[in-house]
Amino acid sequence: MGFLQRPVVVTADINLNVVALTAVGLLSRLWQLAYPRAVVFDEVYYGQYISFYMKRIFFLDGSGPPFGHMLLALGGYIGGFDGNFLWNRIGAEYSSNVPVWCLRLLPALAGALSVPMAYQIVWELGFSPCAAMGAALLVLIENALVTQSRLMLLESVLIFFDLLAVLSYLKFFNSQKYRPFSLSWWFWLTLTGVACSCAVGVKYVGVFTYLLVLGVAAVHTWHLIGDQTLSNVCVLCHLLARAVALLLIPAATYLLFFYVHLALLCRSGPHDQIMSSAFQASLEGGLARITQGQPLEVAYGSQVTLKNAFGKPVPCWLHSHQSTYPVIYESGRGSSHQQQVTCYPFKDVNNWWIIKDPGRHQLVVNNPPRPVRHGDIVQLVHGMTTRFLNTHDVAAPLSPHSQEVSCYVDYNISMPAQNLWRLDIVNRESDAEVWKTILSEVRFVHVNTSAILKLSGAHLPDWGFRQLEVVGEKLSRGYHESTVWNVEEHRYGKSQEQKERELELHSPTESDISRNLSFMARFSELQWRMLTVRSDDSEHKYSSTPLDWVMLDTNIAYWLHPRTSAQIHLLGNVVIWASASLATMVYALLFLWYLLRRRRKVYDLPEDSWLRWVLAGALCAGGWAVNYLPFFLMEKTLFLYHYLPALTFQILLLPVVFEHISDHLCRSQLQRSLFGALVVAWFASACHVSNTLRPLTYGDRSLSPSELKALRWKDSWDILIRKH
Repeated sequence: MGFLQRPVVVTADINLNVVALTAVGLLSRLWQLAYPRAVVFDEVYYGQYISFYMKRIFFLDGSGPPFGHMLLALGGYIGGFDGNFLWNRIGAEYSSNVPVWCLRLLPALAGALSVPMAYQIVWELGFSPCAAMGAALLVLIENALVTQSRLMLLESVLIFFDLLAVLSYLKFFNSQKYRPFSLSWWFWLTLTGVACSCAVGVKYVGVFTYLLVLGVAAVHTWHLIGDQTLSNVCVLCHLLARAVALLLIPAATYLLFFYVHLALLCRSGPHDQIMSSAFQASLEGGLARITQGQPLEVAYGSQVTLKNAFGKPVPCWLHSHQSTYPVIYESGRGSSHQQQVTCYPFKDVNNWWIIKDPGRHQLVVNNPPRPVRHGDIVQLVHGMTTRFLNTHDVAAPLSPHSQEVSCYVDYNISMPAQNLWRLDIVNRESDAEVWKTILSEVRFVHVNTSAILKLSGAHLPDWGFRQLEVVGEKLSRGYHESTVWNVEEHRYGKSQEQKERELELHSPTESDISRNLSFMARFSELQWRMLTVRSDDSEHKYSSTPLDWVMLDTNIAYWLHPRTSAQIHLLGNVVIWASASLATMVYALLFLWYLLRRRRKVYDLPEDSWLRWVLAGALCAGGWAVNYLPFFLMEKTLFLYHYLPALTFQILLLPVVFEHISDHLCRSQLQRSLFGALVVAWFASACHVSNTLRPLTYGDRSLSPSELKALRWKDSWDILIRKH
């Protein structure tokens, strides 16, 4: 009990530089955060998803995983937002129920904390506090980074987790030298994996930084394996620790994002239609309300609607109607003049089909029902016209290499019915699998010709009411979702007479069978849809190319005040952008020069300086490259803000190059002094440009026409020259 007789003392090392940088970072990002109280640029896009979260309505966004959206929604939840706001116009004034400050809070905090993290990264790389302070101040004053972090947008959050991943790995790497397997060692290694997963969870492009960290960690691990001072067991423990922290934990964290996302969004919404019937049925309302009482097993005599699994160009259901194919198409080819079969993108009574046993005439379900199984031969009878689904060796109207699909009309000519189909359950677990409502994915293989019922996706002309073409794909090119169908609505048919059956087809379904999907099934489908959904790639007036970003040959007008000339633009500090690009080129040239000379056994740098120089380049120049170069391969609409993560890594490299030139290339004290004076003058010019562009960064001041003209970003150098 002696410890009770002595006071408990806690000591801590506090870096006042980090404290000061955090304070000024918060001031620069949080000052007048709720201004402007209007929708600014992409806030119109992210705000819709925040409203969906507040109302727990399911949505699908192909731009990225849900973690970033959930962080924005957390701000809305903290502020008590009820989700009631119409996000339909940039510049629209926010109503009183929208907590603007809270909605913009988390991106602003992420931007503010990136400032001290920049300091710590350069410090952990082994460079001086002066270089670390320079990196942090450049992140602090860079206008584009300030603008982007003060709005309800995700780039600042992505940059925060990118930097956190790099910083955590450096902390881990440095603790590896002195305290492997210590508590701090495990903490920083685990945090590296979590931060990487968070970066990917905010936007898919976060995977580039994740791969960079994995690459650097792999190189360091390779050197560790060659360390003869470590035992085999110790090396194995190192490998397992890295595998768990950098592979398993990020994967588990990524799954956790989707688990929370799907748990929150439990209600049917406007994006349901692109998902499978099983996914839709797992949501409250919508399809779940319609299908709640359906029988699970499809039997002979069942009345069903068949939805195509592909969902492109739009979700649709197998459909037929009284109209027939034209005798002669516009191309001059002839048709069978049979009843049209299409895929219709709306729910309709003509979407109902009856599953018939070819050996029996009845169109009702027996008692007990006889379930249909994989491999069974069936006929599909159109419910409203009682004609049989048919295909034959006649070219389809818009896909001449495929067969026409029709409902057979007996014209008393030499064209016999060919209406037998073999059921192929694609996702079966055994060859005796029973055909199940919603859950089973099936193909219909024509018995006579081996053609597979397929949605071609082409829109029929006016004679086909612009509905989608359905064909028989004779030359199957393997599995494709366009050939897969599932039963969405289902009832057991009871009426043999046509008039009674038509009334039955209009009536609601019965019995109550739950068909909730597992989390992994829902995650797999949602992830696939997010990766494959077609985004809007139309040209935008502010879109740009990756080459425009490096040269700062573009900007974006984010917001214009409706009554004054106050406005917010996303535009960069030309001094910082140009210098960062120049520093990257200087680094690359110096690295190649040193590498060639080391090959010739000429060592210009001490070994520790060389390793520090290489690691700084791998993380900073490498961070710029992996976050910039992939955009040249992307076929999507690009904007200037896509460059900001790459720019941040470039900014970190800038003071590293300055310090290297001062310490290793300036031979005398006089040269160092002159170079230091040049750096100070350069930093002063960067601060001046930042202050000059401040009205367009914060948008808090009306500008005269002459000021607006002078503040065009291309005139930044002219501003500097005129005022000096």
